[in-house]
Amino acid sequence: MLPSTRSRKLIVCLKECVKSTKKIAPYSTAATSKAIIEQESKYAAHNYHPLPVVLSKGEGVFVWDVEGKRYFDYLSGYSANNFGHCHPKIVKTLQDQAGVLHHTSRAFHSNVLGEFSEMITKLFGYDKLLPMNTGVEADDSACKLARKWGYRKKNIPKDEAKTIFAIDNFWGRSLAAISASTDPSSYEGYGPYMPGFICIPYDDLVALEEALKDPTVCAFMVEPIQGEAGIRVPSEGYLTGVRKLCTKYNVLWIADEIQTGLGRTGKRLAVDYENVRPDILVLGKALGGGVYPVSACLADDRVMLVMEPGTHGSTFGGNPLGSKVAMAALEVLEEEKLAENAFQMGEIFRNTLRERLNKEVVREVRGKGLLNAIVIDGKMADAWNLCLQMKENGLIAKHTHDDIIRLAPPLVINSEQLEESMDIIVKTFNNAAK
Repeated sequence: MLPSTRSRKLIVCLKECVKSTKKIAPYSTAATSKAIIEQESKYAAHNYHPLPVVLSKGEGVFVWDVEGKRYFDYLSGYSANNFGHCHPKIVKTLQDQAGVLHHTSRAFHSNVLGEFSEMITKLFGYDKLLPMNTGVEADDSACKLARKWGYRKKNIPKDEAKTIFAIDNFWGRSLAAISASTDPSSYEGYGPYMPGFICIPYDDLVALEEALKDPTVCAFMVEPIQGEAGIRVPSEGYLTGVRKLCTKYNVLWIADEIQTGLGRTGKRLAVDYENVRPDILVLGKALGGGVYPVSACLADDRVMLVMEPGTHGSTFGGNPLGSKVAMAALEVLEEEKLAENAFQMGEIFRNTLRERLNKEVVREVRGKGLLNAIVIDGKMADAWNLCLQMKENGLIAKHTHDDIIRLAPPLVINSEQLEESMDIIVKTFNNAAK
């Protein structure tokens, strides 16, 4: 049967679209950074303001742009690339599993999810895994889980459950996430907002206890170190205090370790610095090895089993490909002792920069492990301009505010690479004062 007139028009339109994309081919060696940036600006939404660099290759701690220039990657895909670019074991696992069985949906069992669930629950010491895809999805799932627990176990009256967050929290930009945000750039223009979300000051146990006295509070969700807020490290004892207060008032503590977990801060988890255990542990980013979106909520049966079949789900959550990749990522973390390396490299990094950086430009160097930030004097320099200059000098990073630059290289970085990259940072910052 011949195609209809409408079908013929659609075929012609599609052919024209294919032709137009060939005018600036993103994988062509002839394509320049300028041309590719213009192409993206024309056809992609403008919801990001990227550094003007077009990356086409990555290996370990390095990335290369389309012109062939090499850079140290000091963002690590917002800590998704903890294990570096194109880690051989993780990439091979992805390739092998993709050729066998990549997706089934949770309508059926696969031969991989049980293995992944056993591995991750035993590694972190919880009864159950709730597998999801992205970080914001996992945090949202944790909030849902806490509400259901609040109604089922704490006997909170229907539709009255409250969740407490810290001011300057960041866990994504879904409608739920922005409802918890105190940053106008995240929430303005998207109301009405999720009810039952309350924010209190970060690193303030007095404010937390006052909030938890409300019997309708089901959970307190907090980043052990605030990432987008500028790598804010809480006072020693804060996490211990959080654990004690949540236990005292029968409130679930949700630890958002999506950015801080899996070795980034120099421990397997950031909460390990105070040897405390949250009721719900949320992981993401590096859990997928930087090659596939994998996230997770971990909790014991007393919490996790309030969810029943049909009450929560994810089409791709727990699929065979993601599960295999996550297992490989966890194996790399442990086998290569990357948390230990992050701790050692981080100590050298902060001590060196505190000693060598111009105090007229830099107000503070802070962080744990390889999650660090440089706070600059806004009167002396601008964070965006410093990022542009570091790019010219062979290192890419991104600012979190006008006066804070986050510096988080892959955890596989060695001493020689660390020294070379610190030289670039020091040169850039110290020249800014001239």
